[in-house]
Amino acid sequence: MNINKNLPVMVTGATGFVAGWIIKKLLENQIVVHAAVRDPKDENKISHLKELAKENNGIIKFFKSDLLQDNSYKNAMDGCEIVFHTASPFTLGLKSHEYVEPALKGTRNVLNSVNSTPSVKKVILTSSVVAIIGNNIDCQQSPNNTPNEDTWNTTSTLDHEPYGYSKTLAEKEAWKINKNQNQWKLVVINPSFVMGPSLSNHSTSGTHQIIQDIASGKMKSGCPTFEIGMVDVRDIATAHFNAAFMDNSEGRNIISNRTVKFIEMSQILRNKFGENLPFPKKTIPKIMAVLLGPIFDKSFTRKSLWRNLSHPWKIDNSKSKLSLNIDYLPIEKSIEEAYQQHIDKQH
Repeated sequence: MNINKNLPVMVTGATGFVAGWIIKKLLENQIVVHAAVRDPKDENKISHLKELAKENNGIIKFFKSDLLQDNSYKNAMDGCEIVFHTASPFTLGLKSHEYVEPALKGTRNVLNSVNSTPSVKKVILTSSVVAIIGNNIDCQQSPNNTPNEDTWNTTSTLDHEPYGYSKTLAEKEAWKINKNQNQWKLVVINPSFVMGPSLSNHSTSGTHQIIQDIASGKMKSGCPTFEIGMVDVRDIATAHFNAAFMDNSEGRNIISNRTVKFIEMSQILRNKFGENLPFPKKTIPKIMAVLLGPIFDKSFTRKSLWRNLSHPWKIDNSKSKLSLNIDYLPIEKSIEEAYQQHIDKQH
């Protein structure tokens, strides 16, 4: 597929954590960006993107759009061969429908506009590994306990892990819409937990909430026996860029560096920032975390904690290295820089 880099590309959710780094990479490569945002006049939300354009002698144009409004992406999409659809909420503690409705209806709205925009040749969809695996315990159902791109999340529901449920529904809907046309190619990026600094002063990503929880003293008495796949946000941006402009990119693509335990995150931060800060130095027993966790944090349920804590998390990331040329950044760097930003912004 011949993609013309002289034509603009569109990015949904342009003010988001991941989208910011994708836009930075696009501007560094002198690609014109059509940034779809809720309010193009909100300087508080878009000023960092304007600065990126100035720093790279790039061009960024802002277009008013809304995930839940039909045809609101048409103007931003006109003339683009590539569409990056990143918009979907990842904020801890939302109600179930607040995850599902924008993820599912938003995907439909964007892709329906793609179907009516003849210039579009390829869509890069930001999904998640939670569309592949719901809870840590689910890894045990895969060959060698290691899910890959052929695995789908079958355990998340509206009442249990609604974020994973929303990403699974949205990605399946995207593949369904893609199958019913022959104009454009769909490539899906499935990141694990995204870590690293934000380009914006207003990140709403759950990533930064986790850093705050570990650093604030909230877990000083002990952190849960939880582990998760983690990846640097800059690796995610590279994956999106390569998926857009490499001819052989296709299908689903797991982007995950390695598994990291919460207690390991704490150790990385202690090694860098010192022992005097209130980072946890031990784990708490699973049964205690399951019983008390929902009391201290309403975003967790006992079922979720039971199915995740003390269960190993594994996934096969080999395709990302072979097909998208991802050379992963050290995850220690990602964690340290995220916390340094936490300090710099006086959180």
